[in-house]
Amino acid sequence: MSFSIHGQAVSRGVVIGRAVVMASSRMDVAHYFIEPTDIGKELRRMAAARDTVVQEIEQVQRGLVDLPASDAPAELTALLDVHLMLLQDQTLAKGVSDWIVERHYNAEWALTAQLEVLARQFDEMEDPYLRERKADLEQVIERMLVVLAGEGSSVFDRVPKSTIGRNHDRGELPPALEKALAPDEAAPLILVARDLSPSDLLQFKQSIFAGFVTEVGGKTSHTAIVARGLDIPAVVGARSASQLIKQDDWLVIDGDGGVLLVDPSPTLIEEYIFKQREGNLERERLTRLRHTPAVTLDGEAVQLMANIEQPGDTDAAIEAGAVGVGLFRSEFLFMGRTAKGQSQLPDEEEQFLAYKAAVEGMHGMPVTIRTIDIGADKPLDRQARGGADDHLNPALGLRAIRWCLAEPAMFVVQLRAILRAAAFGQIDLLIPMLAHVSEIKQTLQLIDRARQQLDAEGVAYGSVRLGAMIEVPAAAMMTSVFLKYFDFLSIGTNDLIQYTLAIDRVDESVAHLYDPWHPAILGLLAQVIKTARAQGKHVSVCGEMAGDTQFTAFLLGLGLRNFSMHPTQIPAVKRQILRSNAAQLAPWADEILQSDDPHSVPPL
Repeated sequence: MSFSIHGQAVSRGVVIGRAVVMASSRMDVAHYFIEPTDIGKELRRMAAARDTVVQEIEQVQRGLVDLPASDAPAELTALLDVHLMLLQDQTLAKGVSDWIVERHYNAEWALTAQLEVLARQFDEMEDPYLRERKADLEQVIERMLVVLAGEGSSVFDRVPKSTIGRNHDRGELPPALEKALAPDEAAPLILVARDLSPSDLLQFKQSIFAGFVTEVGGKTSHTAIVARGLDIPAVVGARSASQLIKQDDWLVIDGDGGVLLVDPSPTLIEEYIFKQREGNLERERLTRLRHTPAVTLDGEAVQLMANIEQPGDTDAAIEAGAVGVGLFRSEFLFMGRTAKGQSQLPDEEEQFLAYKAAVEGMHGMPVTIRTIDIGADKPLDRQARGGADDHLNPALGLRAIRWCLAEPAMFVVQLRAILRAAAFGQIDLLIPMLAHVSEIKQTLQLIDRARQQLDAEGVAYGSVRLGAMIEVPAAAMMTSVFLKYFDFLSIGTNDLIQYTLAIDRVDESVAHLYDPWHPAILGLLAQVIKTARAQGKHVSVCGEMAGDTQFTAFLLGLGLRNFSMHPTQIPAVKRQILRSNAAQLAPWADEILQSDDPHSVPPL
């Protein structure tokens, strides 16, 4: 019987094939008390398992050197680094050791007990990306458990070989699929697993699988990030998939819609084969637009920029046709380092080299660096301030610029590094989560302090344009005031929606109320864009709305001419722009703004 499973659409494309179902990677762990004389033995078992997994990851890293960039995206390298830092984290090691020494737990029990402690801390984090790093923690511990059990640590080591052999046979193919395959082409296989690690995904490109489905993960999970970078059709967050799908079931992955079809009818298979062909042709057509300027039919030039997390991401930005970096999330340089203490955070020289690499990687195009957006609910602040439990509502607590102003020494180090990197190319400096004029003035004073220090030391630095993030309703309502102090504005729609609608994106019970089309959100966007343009100031959108083609026409109609998004989203947005007439979109956008129900306004 045909049925569908819905998950998160994170990597585009359609794949049709047979299922290879992996049992949940969560193992049945033995729980027993050890004798005091066995404490040393259990500690050594735990340390040996950790060292084995570290060696496996380091071996994968060494193998990345010889791979082409398309098979080893920068995201994969960064995530492997995160896994290594988690494995070497003293908070994890000491916690496990305490369970063994003080409670006399066996090594496996101690690992799972410490996982539960740390997982709760990750669940309390407001930032979606950081919250989903819990999956990385789970994976490194599960891999240690696999080693302790004496099994292969890669998911591919645990795939039933007999199942692969049977599924890879061409026998009993649906007629439509048999026609679509070359005579010597084997039946495609789709891996169904609870989750996949970064190293698993690296092997994926060399495996026999054409796509994958995971039960956990979201749009910012490591699995999603790497799948997008490797261009693997996938659906994540398909809960209970491994329980609902049987070995050998025919599956259709619709990576564009985030849907998994199980045992589809011949008619559905034919439809998706057609969609697959159309998708492949569309990708080819979009690729041809890479060097085409983004200009509307009536001659309005639009700047399409890239959001990046690491300096190495500039390669993907250039490949996608970005004309600059609209958002470099500098906090990614700090992640995974606080557990070893403040002294282990990236120093000025390390930050300078990272920012300089990003500038040079864009070959003269501008790079916008957002200062560290991290706060009371996140690992960096937990180290400095003593724990997330002290904060009742982290989303409204000491985060982003509030945290930086509370830690001026750390902030000045980052500012110095950015200013130094600006000597090598155009850098725009972006400040997140401002809401008060007093915060603006303190920030400007610290920027001046950084310049004065560099002058006194005779260190070369460049000039930067100063910008403010508009992600708090108060900031949106004070746009004209902000423009007295800043050269440009960047609208972070994700947080602006969350704070305006009082919706906790973490809380599934109210997630359905998170509505980008809410009239209040659209009104604030229109107000900010109109005010900035009236004063001749640059304004961009760098949140999810910028890369969503459903909003491209509306934002153009509001007068937006600067978008920043994930590099993979640029071609599709560019195509929308090339097909648009900005002058005709303006009255249509105004009609949407006047409507109580924007969804009811028909598209042009």
